[in-house]
Amino acid sequence: MDIKHFYIEQGRGEPLILLHGNGEDSSYFAHQMEPFAAHFRVIAVDTRGHGRTPRGEATFTIRQFAEDLLAFMDLHGIAKAHLLGFSDGGNIAMVFAMAHPERVGKLILDGANLDASGVKRSVQIPIEIGYRFAKFFAGKSPEARKNAEMLGLMVNDPDVRPDELSRIQAPTLVIAGDKDMIKASHTRLIASRIPGAQLTILPGDHFIANKKPGVFNEAVLPFLLQ
Repeated sequence: MDIKHFYIEQGRGEPLILLHGNGEDSSYFAHQMEPFAAHFRVIAVDTRGHGRTPRGEATFTIRQFAEDLLAFMDLHGIAKAHLLGFSDGGNIAMVFAMAHPERVGKLILDGANLDASGVKRSVQIPIEIGYRFAKFFAGKSPEARKNAEMLGLMVNDPDVRPDELSRIQAPTLVIAGDKDMIKASHTRLIASRIPGAQLTILPGDHFIANKKPGVFNEAVLPFLLQ
């Protein structure tokens, strides 16, 4: 492992790892730490190149982030953990659960997607334009290079086929907002291809966990505790 992750931790019990979205950090889950820590050892991690975790030298992809998570768990002696991932964090959790099913207790995917086609075009088009610009200037500017990497995650990743989701063995809860930037049909597709997955659509947009934590936590905690 070429990086050391920054993380915040609270509570005791079974490990519950929280994975934030693109361009964010562990503080996204400020409203989940305390309620969840009443029942679990909650660990919110800054992904590679996000927040206070360094970029390192490895590739900047969802699959690399999933392998980073494996290294993090090994380093901290975590044999198995529940995973709650939001947006790109959901994509990391999804890819991790496919690659390392024996390491996952329960899985919560909040606003995840299989590929760029799952994102509403009104959101995705500006991302793709921004990515092309950033990529063009990446050789001239470190800032453009960083932007190209971040936007590239939303253009090229996670690149998962629906049939691959059958490899997920963990009890899974798929969550999205009724006004999410992820297409409703895409969220339903993900839930339908994960064996036995539950689907919950909550009132709100992509950022429900942060904007409507009461509603979000009430949907997630019973699933984790059942």
